[in-house]
Amino acid sequence: MAEALGLVASVIAVIDLSVKVASRCSEYYANIKNARDDIERLQREAQGLEATLGRVHSLCDGPNGVRLQDSQSLCEGVKDCQKLLAQLEKKLQPRTTEKLMSRYGKRSLKWPLKSKEVDRIMKTLGNCKDNISFNLQVDQEVQILNIHQKIVLDKLRSADNAAFDSHDEEHNARCYQGTRAELLRQIYSWASDRGSERIFWLNGMAGTGKSTISRTVAQNFADKGELGASFFFKRGEGDRGHAGMFFATIATQLVQKLPSLAPHVQNTIEADPGISRKALKQQFDALVLQPLEKIRTDPQKSSSIVIVVDALDECDREEDVRTIIRLFSQVKHITSAQLKFFLTSRPELPIRLGFEDIRGKYERLVLHQIPEPIVKEDISSFLEHELATIREDYNKSVTQTRQLPTDWPGHITVQNLVGMAIPLFIFATTVCRFINDRKCGQPKDQLAKVLKYQSRSQASKLDATYLPVLDQLLVGVTISERRGLVEDFQQVVGSIVILASPLSATSLDRLLGVPEGTVDSKTDLLHSVLSIPSRPDHPIRLLHLSFRDFLVDTEKRETNLFWVDEKDAHNKLATRCLKLLSTGENLKKDICNLRTPERPRADVDKQTINSHLPSDIQYACQYWVYHLKESGSIIYDDDQVHNFLKCHFLHWLESLSFIGRLRESIGIVDNLMAIIDPIKSSQISRFLYDAKRFILTYYSIADSSPLQLYSSALTFAPKKSIIRNTFQNYIPDWILQEPNTDLEWNAVLQTLEGHSDTVRSVAFSHDSKLLASASDDKTVKIWDAATGTLQQMLEGHSGSVWSVAFSHDSKLLASASSDKTVKIWDAATGTLQQTLEGHSDTVWSVAFSHDSKLLASASSDKTVKIWDAATGTLQQTLEGHSDTVWSVAFSHDSKLLASASSDKTVKIWDAATGTLQQTLEGHSDTLLASASDDETVKIWDAATGTLQQTLEGHSDMVRSVAFSHDSKLLASASADKTVKIWDAATGTLQQTLEGHSDMVSSVAFSHDSKLLASASADKTVKIWDAATGTLQQTLEGHSDMVSSVAFSHDSKLLASASDDETVKIWDAATGTLQQTLEVNGYISTLSFDITNSILITNIGRVKVNTTGFLTLPISFQEVGGKSHRKGFGVSGSWVLWNGQNLLWLPPDFRATTSVISYTGSTLAIGCQSGKVFIIGINILRSNIL
Repeated sequence: MAEALGLVASVIAVIDLSVKVASRCSEYYANIKNARDDIERLQREAQGLEATLGRVHSLCDGPNGVRLQDSQSLCEGVKDCQKLLAQLEKKLQPRTTEKLMSRYGKRSLKWPLKSKEVDRIMKTLGNCKDNISFNLQVDQEVQILNIHQKIVLDKLRSADNAAFDSHDEEHNARCYQGTRAELLRQIYSWASDRGSERIFWLNGMAGTGKSTISRTVAQNFADKGELGASFFFKRGEGDRGHAGMFFATIATQLVQKLPSLAPHVQNTIEADPGISRKALKQQFDALVLQPLEKIRTDPQKSSSIVIVVDALDECDREEDVRTIIRLFSQVKHITSAQLKFFLTSRPELPIRLGFEDIRGKYERLVLHQIPEPIVKEDISSFLEHELATIREDYNKSVTQTRQLPTDWPGHITVQNLVGMAIPLFIFATTVCRFINDRKCGQPKDQLAKVLKYQSRSQASKLDATYLPVLDQLLVGVTISERRGLVEDFQQVVGSIVILASPLSATSLDRLLGVPEGTVDSKTDLLHSVLSIPSRPDHPIRLLHLSFRDFLVDTEKRETNLFWVDEKDAHNKLATRCLKLLSTGENLKKDICNLRTPERPRADVDKQTINSHLPSDIQYACQYWVYHLKESGSIIYDDDQVHNFLKCHFLHWLESLSFIGRLRESIGIVDNLMAIIDPIKSSQISRFLYDAKRFILTYYSIADSSPLQLYSSALTFAPKKSIIRNTFQNYIPDWILQEPNTDLEWNAVLQTLEGHSDTVRSVAFSHDSKLLASASDDKTVKIWDAATGTLQQMLEGHSGSVWSVAFSHDSKLLASASSDKTVKIWDAATGTLQQTLEGHSDTVWSVAFSHDSKLLASASSDKTVKIWDAATGTLQQTLEGHSDTVWSVAFSHDSKLLASASSDKTVKIWDAATGTLQQTLEGHSDTLLASASDDETVKIWDAATGTLQQTLEGHSDMVRSVAFSHDSKLLASASADKTVKIWDAATGTLQQTLEGHSDMVSSVAFSHDSKLLASASADKTVKIWDAATGTLQQTLEGHSDMVSSVAFSHDSKLLASASDDETVKIWDAATGTLQQTLEVNGYISTLSFDITNSILITNIGRVKVNTTGFLTLPISFQEVGGKSHRKGFGVSGSWVLWNGQNLLWLPPDFRATTSVISYTGSTLAIGCQSGKVFIIGINILRSNIL
């Protein structure tokens, strides 16, 4: 432990010395001009060393920190580094005399190191850093996370290239040294101030340099070891254009920064593997907030951890942006880390409203309100530096006679460019790229092209930014050639600027249907406005969104030759998408060639998916309707859209599922329904209605196992479903007998699954957008009412939740629980607003007044309470009922409140004063009748259905009945702990068999009708003489309730199935145990086949021991497992074949009981819904699965 502490002390010392050296360098840099390159190099090396040691320090605090004490070489490396830095820091101390300093100030400073000496120090420090990194194996994730953690964390769905230091961002601009100085100082001061607000919002109009500042800030924080994560939103860049993977991406980066988060994030993913697809609030809580709350650090010593989020305005859903802002404001209470958020955006209304929601909880700076002289000076510094670099690089590459003058382009020219640029930094960066683009001309000529626009009257600064770049395309082009060039530009560049997600040149060639290399050649001269990678399989990107704004600006239609008609471009792309998807085998059944209908999507690796669904096909699948809608088109019967859907609807859904985008299909179909021609669309209208019902019903299985679309979804769809009938031929031919399904879609739009216990209450929000459900699993879930997707899971109650209610403005949700509390939640974010305590027993019901100001709650404590919904303060306690109050409701004018009670009265109260207005009496006790609980056995004529006998005598629920195989006797098992044997013909009671000490769950006669077996919750099986009623055997060995029993056909063996997840085989004559099968599941049905050697269960068939010798317990996976189970079985929501999942059962078709035919090829299932259906398989074709 001492060594570990010594290591930590040395690490902290090195970090402190690195900071001091970097600080000394800054001081010299500000006051000395002749050695700035050396000073800057040394400063960067010191900062890099500080960052490396910062990572070491994080690991020391992490879960694997103990391992570091064993690394002697690491300790020695850190100490060597400490010694070297101490010597360097001493050398850098100013040697100027106090007299000179007092007279001349810091101008008297002298840089103490020669250039060669700096080279030597740099090399030594670099070796030090490399040695530490090597010994620590910083870059080997195994040192930070164990293998299991890595596998689990890899399941988080992160957005590609969203971080500031991603490959896509590495060449984008940072602030030039010396510019934005006061702004950056203000940001860094905010970050280091422990008392400042947790959020800093930098906003500014397009082109003012927000992203450049974000990258600079992120780099600075990363160098200092203070960057927790970064996410750069970018419209039209796939997952960077929306918030779906935002928090998963942030969490992935945070784990790298704080390894001690790893086990907590790992636990979250294992508990809910689909967490990264859940609602934003749920992701934030589970992946960020809760893990941060669980790690332990000293709050006084913890440094700030900054998360940088750039371009919030480029996130595609306004409501998501507001949610992110609200969620970030909740981190104030986290003490384990000083978590802060640096956010940038344009000042658009939804974002301003989002910050208005958290007024007083953020700091703000507006870029375009920075005084013009400061902006002018910064742009001037940038241009002088960039143009000097261009001059130097150009002069190195040409002969002396062609070189630019040493003072090119001159102070006056630079100031002219500055005047053209203010306040847009994007002008300065674009112009410099244009001047430096040698494909377009020499720097001097390029500059002249830009300056031509100085004297023109411009409608926008963007004209001067982009017209010089585009005008060069026309150089040397004749009037007759111009039209073709512009059309090519509009086809290629027009497509690039409106793509919903960037594509590579190769993919765009295929999407546009042009020869390979076309896109590449048409963008050759546009490197100053487009990010064009050297490899044609990497995506082409806009360097700045303002280029798109410039090209599609409708006011420039007549003045800009390169103007792009946005609607026309969208229409052409929609057409191309559909043509591509309809070509050859680009879409087809089993696109990934899995050949197994149950194969989960999660088991198919990304490489396999991408090889069968290349990026152009994926793009077309996701965005063809987006382009169609943006084009303003309408659809009608038998048009291109209708014909595509009739041929490829299921293929399209399958492909969307494989690329993880199936949830978007519901909204896509809604968008199609919104653009239907009102007159010529009767067929496609019905098709889309049916399609939406189909998706809603089978979404869950299609998302997890896409090929079930063709087997389960088609098989169980209504007989008159358009989708079923259109794609009938895709139902697998191994389904020999299809189940009998409804004719039409029933009233159930969707079944929402997710609760782990009984659901007690549901409520719609009053705007009909949300649905809330309350459960005995102690949670409330909020669902999107249109799509059925889970939006929020609200946790906090410690008992069953009995009631939920939305406020009438749909902003709040109240929940009532057996934990005696009422909780009020923010319906949009899921954050807990209030916990109302005061009831002394279960709260059964809650209701908001119609003005949303009051909330009433009803309880078993015989009272009704009225609360202020905004503050949570108790307004009234209404007493008067003499028993439990079950329900409350406000009148529509919010003046009266009604309450209903077990005391058989309804009371009406004045909601404002709490005075009792009326007591309504007249109710009598409620009667409940249930056939399963009426303690009788009824015998019916199987042919006519007429009632033959009603056998009465049991004193509790009858759980099971069985006829003897000669049909003379009937046995009944009851919760009254007895078995009764009746004469089946007369209904007279023959025997009452007593002996069990708990409920009897099942009875079965032997096939010779001589013996009767009974199974009980007392964990035993008893064998009785059926004629005399005498007890023959008591079979003990199960450790839980025995649920089912069955005799073999020769009456020699008896099988028993138990809730202990075992099946036991007994000798029926002697009662000796023959075999124990561990089934790891619930057995609801049990029978022997006619050979007596196969046991048929609802989860499969297994060969049993018939040797008569006792065997050791055997795993069902060994004997009855996937390699040995034969034929049909049912397990949960799946029909099994030979132990493998085969056919998914929709909720209404799930088994409460099932039986398999003796041939093993037909399965009958009885469902909770009351349905009974039969399904058969073609055994001869089963080998193709």
